Amino acid sequence: MIFLKLNSSYAFLEEVIRDSQENTTIEEVKVLDLYDVGFNPILVFNKQKRRRDMHSDPDFARYKEQLMWADKIVFVYPIWWGLPPAMLMGYIDQMFSSGFAYKEMGKMLPEGLLKGKSAVCISVMKGPTHYPLLWLNISHKVLMRKALLNFVGIKKVKFFEFGNMESPKGKHKEKMNKINRYFKTVEQ
Repeated sequence: MIFLKLNSSYAFLEEVIRDSQENTTIEEVKVLDLYDVGFNPILVFNKQKRRRDMHSDPDFARYKEQLMWADKIVFVYPIWWGLPPAMLMGYIDQMFSSGFAYKEMGKMLPEGLLKGKSAVCISVMKGPTHYPLLWLNISHKVLMRKALLNFVGIKKVKFFEFGNMESPKGKHKEKMNKINRYFKTVEQ
């Protein structure tokens, strides 16, 4: 299992790791902190870096090895302006490339090459929990599930969305308990 963490959701990441370590069905956990490793989210194309060659770019080899290794990919991130932050989107732009995450088949949709993996998306936001549903027509879930994960073959996707995270009345303990229950019992 690999966890992708973005900084403002650190308490949830710590809880997920702790719960996963208590779960005897999970053999190994790796954490990738995009900020700590200095990941560059900027997508660059020029004469030396071409879009069609992204799948074999040596700068991304270790990250792609981590994705191939993982049975379950856990994204832990804040929601900013209704979507994941630019750091995560830059990672997705560069890692989930043609030739690695999917293969063009000359049909309407490509073949997803990350079949058999599952994903968990844990997102936190300052605003109310139901804001993405009521105001944004669940654009965040559509982006992550349909436009990204299903596209690359990951069909099993679980979401945890937690709002009111900066409020002292935000029911933080209840939210952590949801995470506890899931990761203590989930199978890798």
